[in-house]
Amino acid sequence: MTGKIRLAGHLAAALAVATLTLSGALSARSASAEDAPLVVRGAGATFPQPLYARWIQDYAQQHPEVRFEYEGVGSGAGVRRFLEGSVDFGASDAAMNDAELAKVDPDKGVIMLPMTAGMVVLAYNVPGIAGGLRLPRSVYLDIFAGKLRYWDHPRIRDANPDLELPHKAIVTVVRRESSGTTFAFTNHLGAIDPSWADSGPGVGKVVDWPGNAMTARGNEGVAHLVKITDGAIGFMAYEFAHRLELPMAALQNESGAFVPPGAKTGQAALASAEEIPEDLRVYLPDPAGQDAYPIVSYSWLLLYERYAEPKVAAALKGAIGWGLGQGQATAEEMGYIPLPETMTAKARETLARIH
Repeated sequence: MTGKIRLAGHLAAALAVATLTLSGALSARSASAEDAPLVVRGAGATFPQPLYARWIQDYAQQHPEVRFEYEGVGSGAGVRRFLEGSVDFGASDAAMNDAELAKVDPDKGVIMLPMTAGMVVLAYNVPGIAGGLRLPRSVYLDIFAGKLRYWDHPRIRDANPDLELPHKAIVTVVRRESSGTTFAFTNHLGAIDPSWADSGPGVGKVVDWPGNAMTARGNEGVAHLVKITDGAIGFMAYEFAHRLELPMAALQNESGAFVPPGAKTGQAALASAEEIPEDLRVYLPDPAGQDAYPIVSYSWLLLYERYAEPKVAAALKGAIGWGLGQGQATAEEMGYIPLPETMTAKARETLARIH
């Protein structure tokens, strides 16, 4: 009998320990779940991807309670994922058009916030030409139209009398996927020559490029392909060309001046906007002004006006407000164009509508 009592006592003690252990494990798991950072996911344009990666890193140091993830898949894919609801926010270098806006869930609503801006540059790899290339408007249009085939063409030589241009085939490098950078570039080409838009390749995130254009995915892919291809010229966001130390052409602007890409010339282009509409969709296909760089574009975040999870809405408002503030200094440091004060003010007003 005594043995049975002892055995029962041991079993009771073991069960008590097991219960305490399980209870402790459940409590630890619950505490761990509560302590885990909120994850907010986005996807879209590759143009602002380096900046967003830096912002995410810097913001996380101040706010470890939330973790932002961003995937650079191109503007077209970013819009598609946003419309599908598979991300918390999208990003595009072309603001959503009316047809895309009509597809947004009316219960969620949508707002588009410009977060940064940048320049689309023509970077090149011409043997013996390390810099100083000047391209008139009609010349770079005809290069991408496939009408000018060699670097020593008289029209290119006339604009560059000091350069020894080789008899080398011109190889254009363009984006493969749906891209806001493509939209910004073709929108500019359509502005300087309406036939490009009406009867030529057209304006859009994806176009059928004439000639034997080489294709690459993302701004980074275009930049790398230009770097390794003799005779290549490609369009890409400034910071990607700058990072690979690719020479960039000075382009002729609407005033007739040849302007290199840079902080001041980019800011001059943004300053040429006469007004900012309520939906913040500002396009500058051919900015006016002697000092304006001719190809600039805003880059937008795509956000729901109403989120099912208040914590996600609050996290986005906090991070975006930070990006519109101290994040702009980082943007300028990385080669992006900081937002004009008037645009920043309107973006903050719009951001307040998220809930």
